[in-house]
Amino acid sequence: MDTVTGKETNTGVVASGRSVMRTRVLMLNRSYLPIHVTSVRRAFSLLYCGIAKVVNEQYQTIDFERWSALRVPLDENSVGLVGRAIRIPRVILLVRYDRVPRRQVRFSRVNIYARDKSTCQYCGKRLPRHQLNLDHVIPRSRGGTSRWDNVVCSCVPCNRRKGGRTPQEARMQLLQKPYKPTWTPFIQEDGGGVRHREWLPFLPAVEASGRGAVAPEDGAP
Repeated sequence: MDTVTGKETNTGVVASGRSVMRTRVLMLNRSYLPIHVTSVRRAFSLLYCGIAKVVNEQYQTIDFERWSALRVPLDENSVGLVGRAIRIPRVILLVRYDRVPRRQVRFSRVNIYARDKSTCQYCGKRLPRHQLNLDHVIPRSRGGTSRWDNVVCSCVPCNRRKGGRTPQEARMQLLQKPYKPTWTPFIQEDGGGVRHREWLPFLPAVEASGRGAVAPEDGAP
């Protein structure tokens, strides 16, 4: 399968290889439950091998042969094949996979930023990650530990203002009480939690709203 540089064709918008590789595909198990987000390359591999099928807007499942023969809508991205283009799938279904893996969200700087949406939990400013750091609500010098319920995202000025005090002592109020998020399979892309409209029917309401979109600790199919 050869991708071609972006250009308009009578079969749709053919995307460049680089932009295609940045596109993500939602993966469902056989019960239509979301279990992972994978790359376009891997999605096409699973489709071609018959391990998965595309789920379209009418919730129909389509195998690779039929999908590759469909006309590409003008407003959809595609990749080039020999003499034709194939639409990029947004949702695929694993035809023989029923299990939903048990996973724990890893406690990490990246996942704290994701949980708090890169927003300082004291002043409410949303900033680039290089302008943020982590704050222990109960300072470590006072016995505070590095746990989900004691660490929040903060900007540098608020972190300095709070110093080694508690929020009450510093007369600063948290936007929300820190919590351990429930596991979600959706991988952040460039810190933005990129999703496609085709994903929304398969996402729990809390995921569709963006809360708790953090990286899982282990892999998926």
